[in-house]
Parts: sequence; C-alpha cells; structure tokens
Amino acid sequence: MDIKKGETLELEIHDMAFGGKGLSRVETDQGNFVVFVANSIPGQKVEVTITKKRKRHAETRLRKVLERSPDEVLREQQPISGAPFLTLPIEKQRAFKKETTLTLFEKMGQIKNINDLFDEYIASPIDFNYRNKMEYSFSVIRHDMETGEELDDFGLGFKHRGTWWKVENLDKESGLFDAEFENKLKEIRVYLEKTGLPAWHPPKKEGFFRHLVVRKSFADDELLLNLVTSSTNRKSFDTNAFVQFLQELLGKRLAGFIHTINDDVADRAKLEKGPSDTAWGKSTIIERILGLQFEISMQSFFQTNPSSAERLYQKVVDYATENNDLEHQVIMDLFCGTGTIGQILASKTDNAKIIGVDIVASAIENAKRNAALNKIKGVDFFAADVGKFLAEYPEYEGKIGTIVLDPPRGGIAPKTLKKVMNLGANRIVYVSCNPGTQARDAMELKLAGYDLKKVSLVDQFPHTAHIESIMLFEK
Repeated sequence: MDIKKGETLELEIHDMAFGGKGLSRVETDQGNFVVFVANSIPGQKVEVTITKKRKRHAETRLRKVLERSPDEVLREQQPISGAPFLTLPIEKQRAFKKETTLTLFEKMGQIKNINDLFDEYIASPIDFNYRNKMEYSFSVIRHDMETGEELDDFGLGFKHRGTWWKVENLDKESGLFDAEFENKLKEIRVYLEKTGLPAWHPPKKEGFFRHLVVRKSFADDELLLNLVTSSTNRKSFDTNAFVQFLQELLGKRLAGFIHTINDDVADRAKLEKGPSDTAWGKSTIIERILGLQFEISMQSFFQTNPSSAERLYQKVVDYATENNDLEHQVIMDLFCGTGTIGQILASKTDNAKIIGVDIVASAIENAKRNAALNKIKGVDFFAADVGKFLAEYPEYEGKIGTIVLDPPRGGIAPKTLKKVMNLGANRIVYVSCNPGTQARDAMELKLAGYDLKKVSLVDQFPHTAHIESIMLFEK
C-alpha cells in the first residue's frame, strides 16, 4: 500500500493510543506504517481520509465505521460525536485510558517508575447522564443520520463529526446530559421551528436561533436555560410565550430562562458577548460539593461532572494534607477558577492563609460570592495573570508551604512555571485536564528539585477520551 495525503482508505483498527486515537498498522513499500484514527475502537473496520502524512505515520479524519468491533455493545442512547466510545463497555474504556496515559507519562515525561508511583484510578460514580451543562447548536443545514444526506432544514442538536456547519437533530437522550430534558428537546425544536424564525446559517453568518445552553443542578434537580440568538428579527420572537411553553414542558424543574443576543460571526455561544436578559426566574443555580454550596451562573466555570469532581477534590485534599500540617501555612491555589479547591482546603483548616489567583475576573467574583455563601474565612482571591501576580508579590517567595496548580488545557507557560518553582514551596499538587502538558511540566519540576511521589487518574468524562490526572510533588 502507498499512502498519500487526501486519499481515502479502508483500515482495521488494531490498538489504541493516548487521546482516544485508534491505531492501524499498515504494510507499505517503505516498511511498517502507523495510521492514527481519532475516535475509533480496536476491532473496527473504518473508512478514513488521510489529512497528514509523515515519514512513519499518518493522521486521518474518520469518515464512517464500516464494521463494528466485537467489543462494542449497542446502546439505547442516540450516538453523538461528543461520546465516541459510548458503545465500548466502561471497563474497557477505563483500561485503555489508564494504560495509554501511564505510557504517555513514561515516554513523554520520562517517568520510568510510573507504575510504582501510580496511586489509583478514580472512576466516575455515574457512567451515564453525568454532565451538568450542555450546549446545543441550531443550523439550517442538517445531517441526516440514516441517509448521510445534507438537508436544508431546521436543525437542533450536535455538530456532525468533522464539520462546523451542519448539525444532527437530537431526537432522544445522548447518555451524557439529563435524560428527561434531552428526550423533550425535540418538542423544543418543533416549537421554535413553528415560530417561522430561521435557524443559524453558519457559512452565511445569518439567521436567528444560534444556541441553546442548559445548566443542571444535581443538588436541586433544576434546569437553567439560555437561548442564544442574533438580534435579527428579535422583536418577532415572543419570549413570554416561549417561557410559558417551557414551564408546561419542564414544570418545577425550570429554574430560569435567559435570552442572550450574540451577533458575533464566530460560531460559539459566547455568553460573555452581547446583552443577556433573565426573562423569567433565576439567573443562577446551586450545586453542592463536599458539603459546600456553589452559586453557578451561565458564565461560571464549574466542574462538568459534580459527582466525579467530589472525588477529584477529595484526592487533592488527601495529597495536600498527607503528612503535611496545613495549619499556619500560606497555601496558593493557582488557576483557581471559582475557588472550589481553595474553599475546600480552607474548610479543613483553622489557621492557614489561602490565596486564590485566576485571570478570569468573573470567576474570581463567583469565588468571592461563594466563599461568603459558605462563610469561609482565611481565603483571598485575586483576578490576575498567575505569572504577573507572582512577579508583583515577591514577598511570598520562600513563605509558601503548599501550592495547588490546576491550569487550563495548554498547561503552564514556561516562565510562569519557573516563577511557581521559585516560590520554593515544599509541596505541589498539580491537577491537569491534559496529561500531555502535565508530563512536559513534570520534567521541569524534576529538574528544579521536585520529586514526583504519587499519581492518580480521575475519569470525569465516561464515553470520551478525556482523563484528568493529579500529581503530588515534594521538594
């Protein structure tokens, strides 16, 4: 076989690589060649298009699954692009996540004794319907899942895999979000289509209905809905009638309804752009984590799987406190978001000083409100770039006992990581939603004199390739 960019091939998936990439080994005139196929499962036969060609491997775009793997189990839920491993038994999902992530740490992070350092695999307590937030897209271009045709229609659901312009209608639950709500989403779509106002046309950047974003409180079993539209024909949309429809459809579960105007050409909900009007009910909901309450708005960053987040935060507390008395320490919670970890640590101590830093000002405002709601003392939150904050407060150098790091997917900028290490904390607990960047940073921490003591993996997102990891370092 001779592999060329742009070529369409039929391949059998032999193995799994990190990030949920299926791996196919192909014999070519130049010898063994590896082809990576995202979102595929060993044992499947797939049709792919070659997108990148390298000397010994190629990247592809999955076009369709021609034959299922013997390991797959058909589900009642509707398949969606955001849950590519829904048909793979959960035990097998956990096995491939653990194996591929530890292999990544061993190779990319040069952690040769990774199996000795491995602490535990923390599974999500809930395998299905675990998400507390979901974003659905409108489009006048709909992908028909049965025929594969592209139709002019009123679509509401998820983007078809590998595209940004067409959606697949969600006609029943996906297995990720609230089943009762998703089974009623079709009725919302039918109602909005009957208004005569058009769904968004992504290529033309025109239309009215753009996104529907839903937040769920597991604590109170409530739903907060945010309809995102353009300003075009805004006066033709009867908000009160739609709210009445939602009240009849969802009953007491409807906590509030927000209407956001977004005229930005980028095809994202962009809740921070344009005016938002709480047309009915509340603009926030309450979630509870490890005995603390957190007020969550549509814009708030909050862990998507609350039941799994409890286990993640408990492991962070365990690593921060193991053979480590937090009393009278200065503890830094860097990239703190809404300050969940800092508040939980503060609730475990009486005399520690905890400092939370995050660049997102709205997240810091939420952190302050939640700390007041929980009557948490001893925590100060700062809206600032972590690297700049550390440069502006050199007096903390040598006085920090414990640091908790929870950076975004891109990891920590090298200059910022150097400033963190220069603080000289005895202990660093590093939480990551991207083990690849964490492996890179682990090498730098080792060079700076920090020994890796323990590693745990937290599966917050069943049926996807995502895995979070927690590392404990000591100086």
